[in-house]
Amino acid sequence: MAPRNRVPRFYFSLRSPYSWLAYRRLTDQHPEVAAAVEWRPWWEPDARSRRMLEAVGGDFPYTAMSRAKHLYILQDVRRLAREAGLEPAWPVDRNPVWEIPHLAYFAALDEGRGAEYIRRIYEVRWQEGRDICDRATIAEVARELGLPEDLLANAADDEQLRERGLRALLAMDEDGAFGVPFFVHGFQKFWGVDRFPAFLRAVSGGGGLPAAVSWPQAGPLPGGDQGHAGGCG
Repeated sequence: MAPRNRVPRFYFSLRSPYSWLAYRRLTDQHPEVAAAVEWRPWWEPDARSRRMLEAVGGDFPYTAMSRAKHLYILQDVRRLAREAGLEPAWPVDRNPVWEIPHLAYFAALDEGRGAEYIRRIYEVRWQEGRDICDRATIAEVARELGLPEDLLANAADDEQLRERGLRALLAMDEDGAFGVPFFVHGFQKFWGVDRFPAFLRAVSGGGGLPAAVSWPQAGPLPGGDQGHAGGCG
């Protein structure tokens, strides 16, 4: 059996409204946990990333939702968001390529602005209703954050960032992260916003949070294609 990774992990997706809600709960209410977990991006790979993943024996389990589930999610997310004092704005995704915003996260991370990038992209998508798969949107966010516009907007074309994306997809596969938000603590796994309290109890019951993380941390922050109810984005 592989050795247990003692660092709690948070698989987040910039696409998913449930991941956005979990992000807000984590950063607004539990900044000490936000500062200690590993932040791992999760997204549906495009055709190129799928080929890269399959070439090394990886897998990406995902099933498209039904229309009934999609309509339920519209209602459910608005209800949960309003309970949290938020008003969602529904984006329209036209031919989305999720590598565009998620590989740009790695570029922002390299510049020391990963946390700010996550915060701003979530605002842009879920509070402003804009298309985060539009390279012009990513360039605008980069400009706001003082980051290289071309690098972030064209991250999906960067070979090194594609390789990092492949490693991230393999990490999802290894942890069995089939949807988001997805939390891992030791051998325990928690899927969905409704499992977040159980994740917190597991972390607090394990002797406290670790002092160091192996992936760059996001830290405490201020406060189309919708995702699966309570989890999978």
